[in-house]
Amino acid sequence: MEINKLTDKAKPRDKDYTMSDGAGLYLSVSVAGGKLWRWGYKFEGKEKLISYGKYPDIGLAKARELHQDARKLLASGTDPMAARKAKKAANDASSKHSFQTVAMEWLAHWRDGKSERHADTVDRRMQMDILPALGARDIKMIEAPEIAKMVKGIQDRGAIDIAKRALETTGQIFRYGIAFGFTKRNPASEIKPRDVLKSRDVVNFARIDRRDLPKLLKDIEVYRGNQVTRLAMKLMALTFLRTNEMLGAEWIEFDFDNARWDVPWERMKMKKPHIVPLARQTLEVLDLLRQLSGDSQWVFPGMGPNNKTMSDGTILMALNRMGYKGDMTGHGFRGVASTILHEGGYPSQHIEVQLAHLKQNKVSGAYDHAQYLEPRTKMMQDWADFLEETLRTGRVFLPHP
Repeated sequence: MEINKLTDKAKPRDKDYTMSDGAGLYLSVSVAGGKLWRWGYKFEGKEKLISYGKYPDIGLAKARELHQDARKLLASGTDPMAARKAKKAANDASSKHSFQTVAMEWLAHWRDGKSERHADTVDRRMQMDILPALGARDIKMIEAPEIAKMVKGIQDRGAIDIAKRALETTGQIFRYGIAFGFTKRNPASEIKPRDVLKSRDVVNFARIDRRDLPKLLKDIEVYRGNQVTRLAMKLMALTFLRTNEMLGAEWIEFDFDNARWDVPWERMKMKKPHIVPLARQTLEVLDLLRQLSGDSQWVFPGMGPNNKTMSDGTILMALNRMGYKGDMTGHGFRGVASTILHEGGYPSQHIEVQLAHLKQNKVSGAYDHAQYLEPRTKMMQDWADFLEETLRTGRVFLPHP
């Protein structure tokens, strides 16, 4: 049957009707003039009705081809409608792109021309902070609140700088997705860091940027003031302790045979005892301090008769004289270490325990000052090696677990 003999006669009537093409294929014509290719069949005893599409979108030749394919499926024992639904579902799935898939494509594109260390750092940061929250989601379905929740989660562990970088990286991935047709919008661009993140107290906790660390280490190394003060700055950089926690140290607290420093609870902000694993470089600094302190029970003996130990402001004054006023404080050494170790991929729990940040209700059961001691010992040696290499080369290559 030629197309004009079937379709040209298919004019609207006062009620719906059908025109047969043979082998069960027919054209259903509605009162409004709509025309659908259909076939009624039975599968496993149930009546089924399948549509092949509208005429003229689907011509007679195409309708016959689709009908022949459907009849073959039925003859083989397959429900044509079920087969069509399965094919549509597969096509729909293939048209979806997970955030992780797009992120890995972006990373492969972005890392071209970047140093291997820098690219690996961004990769680890993605794997640790971004993909667990967004990776499995269809990139087209992700909304700004999901990104905000991810960023705030990073901030809540004390890594504000990492949270900002995660937001920036997420935005870059979405821009790549838009460029290559994986999505049409960038929800990360709808969020500003100040909208979801706390501001840092730049007066009390000022600290240098990572790129300025080589200069600071060199300036400390050639510091022309009191040598105990110079070594105090080195020790603070190596141990992560707060200024008053460190300056009140007594030699009796050190177990040099086991390379550890047991800081008593009375001097700790959290009022819990604290263990500082001593890296090789830290032991060298302590050896020099022992020679300078003479017979004093204090690691940092005071200069006058009214001061048992070095005053809290000594390190800040030294940094100010070195040209870091408003840019670096004693507390800043802790912030620099936290940021770099988080970026390097060290577990947040290990870093936070070493910083003595965790409160009792953040740790299962009573606070255990020996928690994660073995991995913390390795981390502290890695950190000391990192500082030594940064001073030697003048370049910042992140430490890795």
